[in-house]
Amino acid sequence: MRNKILMYLFIFSVLFTLFIYVNDKRILDSKQEKIERLEDLLADMEEVPDADTFSEISEVEDYFNLQNNEDAITYFENKGIDTQDLILKIEDAIISKNSAEEDNPLVPQAGMEGNMRINKIKVLNHKWIIADFTDGTYWGEVFLSYEVAEDGEIKFYPEKSFLYPLY
Repeated sequence: MRNKILMYLFIFSVLFTLFIYVNDKRILDSKQEKIERLEDLLADMEEVPDADTFSEISEVEDYFNLQNNEDAITYFENKGIDTQDLILKIEDAIISKNSAEEDNPLVPQAGMEGNMRINKIKVLNHKWIIADFTDGTYWGEVFLSYEVAEDGEIKFYPEKSFLYPLY
């Protein structure tokens, strides 16, 4: 009786060890395959684009930017306004409208999970701005137009906005 129990324990331990080995081997192989796939993806991503491609991307990206728009700069120079200072004033004026107690008045969407606040701003030209806003859960973008008065006061007008859907 004792020998049979020992034999069954031995067979059980051998089967258990075999099961553990096969299971771990399968897990190790899948992890190794994933590592190789990610290394290939990383190698593809690390390929540096040639200088022409980078300059084309940069040129397109900077086209809609007040700092690189000669017509908009000329418009403000004719009014005696420095565009570098104007961009900072615009950003400060928009961000200063963020409040702890209420939504930013330039965002035509009401905050659902908190107050809507503008986070990022890009001055496109001498008339338009695009800004990103969020309440912490919901987010979107707002398209603003603006005017600079003779006394330097900046007035903003929300034109269009949208919220991204939650997924």
